[in-house]
Amino acid sequence: MSTIYLNQNAGGSWSEFFGDIYSGIAVGIGHPKWFVEKTIDQGVKAITSLTGMASSSTSADSSSNNSSIDNGKLDGGLKVIGVGYGRTGTYSLALALDELGFPTLHTQHLYENQKIFTHFVDNIFYKSIQQDEVITPDMYTPDFDLLLDGGFTATMDLPFALYYKQIHEIYPDCKFILTVRENSEVWFRSWDVLTKSITQPAQYGSFFFTHVNRLNYYMRWLFSIVNSDKTYLNAPFPLPPQNKARSISSYEAHNQKVRNSIPSSHLLEYNVREGWEPLCSFLEIPEANCPSTHGIPFPKSNSARAVTWQAYSSFIGPLVLTVFILFSVFSLAKFMHWTNESLKERTKRNKNKMGMKMH
Repeated sequence: MSTIYLNQNAGGSWSEFFGDIYSGIAVGIGHPKWFVEKTIDQGVKAITSLTGMASSSTSADSSSNNSSIDNGKLDGGLKVIGVGYGRTGTYSLALALDELGFPTLHTQHLYENQKIFTHFVDNIFYKSIQQDEVITPDMYTPDFDLLLDGGFTATMDLPFALYYKQIHEIYPDCKFILTVRENSEVWFRSWDVLTKSITQPAQYGSFFFTHVNRLNYYMRWLFSIVNSDKTYLNAPFPLPPQNKARSISSYEAHNQKVRNSIPSSHLLEYNVREGWEPLCSFLEIPEANCPSTHGIPFPKSNSARAVTWQAYSSFIGPLVLTVFILFSVFSLAKFMHWTNESLKERTKRNKNKMGMKMH
């Protein structure tokens, strides 16, 4: 997971402002970069498979996957599950859990883990769109061992946050952290910024990259869940705006269901502004090993401003790259045309010279 969290200073400082912009651009550029690399990789694999060169790479991939499974099947199963909605500090907490020794999968990096993502897309996200009916947690239980296969012992954010009952039954020793904001209005403002920021890149990126289209499936399912409205599943772009009343009702109902379902001994209701101490205490991290003891600041990342810059850079970055490629192709074509015309002119002059000599 990326460890870009430079904006840890007091709210409103210039360093935080520029830290947000830096982290937003860095993460935003990273997403399309991954999609381009993955698309190129798929193209190379398609070519090698046609030429009969795929066997060695396939076996290499297989051995790589097996090694990750061996490392990922950790004793005791999943350790920590973030059960808060998105925009409640889940990314900062994911970075904190990584720091504490819990490899954490956040939804922002879900697409990078193809086995897990494909499992959710095929069985939940895309299937909901096909059926025009939201597949809710009580209708299907994902294979959570895939997380362990990938080397993760913790998750943050949706969709995993919705499956707290199933996870508690399968992994009874697992602990749950319910991240919350100051109040529901604050949460919705941040959620609304996020949804407005990600819909446009998803809309236009879907035309170019299959992986972005799969994220589009997830986004539609997610909006349908949070807004309690299946309209988002198959609505044409631009998608309908978030319904404030429904979203807040969904957010509050989810939080209350978590409180009612998970024993207090295994549940921490937490605001990331509280820092390391309650987190270390809940996870039974010795005080001597808690980062606060060593003066390590609590991660602060993915603010609303950073998310906005992520959207700008993830959209503008590929656009600039596309323009550069088109310009390069056009320039090359012009150069080849000029070279061809020059060669023709030179050949014509040489023929004229030879004709004059013969006379």
